[in-house]
Amino acid sequence: MQRSYSVYIVASRKHGTLYTGVTNDLVRRISEHREGLVAGFSKTYRCTHLVWFETHEDIDVAIAREKRIKKWLRPWKDALIEQANPEWRDLWWDIIGPQWQR
Repeated sequence: MQRSYSVYIVASRKHGTLYTGVTNDLVRRISEHREGLVAGFSKTYRCTHLVWFETHEDIDVAIAREKRIKKWLRPWKDALIEQANPEWRDLWWDIIGPQWQR
């Protein structure tokens, strides 16, 4: 079975504070952000809304992409988000599946 790795950005609100991360389980990791289960930057600044993500099959590629994005200027990150998600919707409901839709 092929593993996949996700690079993601969570935000406190539209155009709010951003946190970029990488994980091998996007649903679990975003759930941790939403519940505030892990102390650190994203909990302190309440970055709980998944606004962008992409998947990779190679962990080294995913980590390199995360590191690159973390070094970007804020306007570049905003443009990346808005290219795929112009309304800055919380994509949480998209990734957990229709059985959990509100």
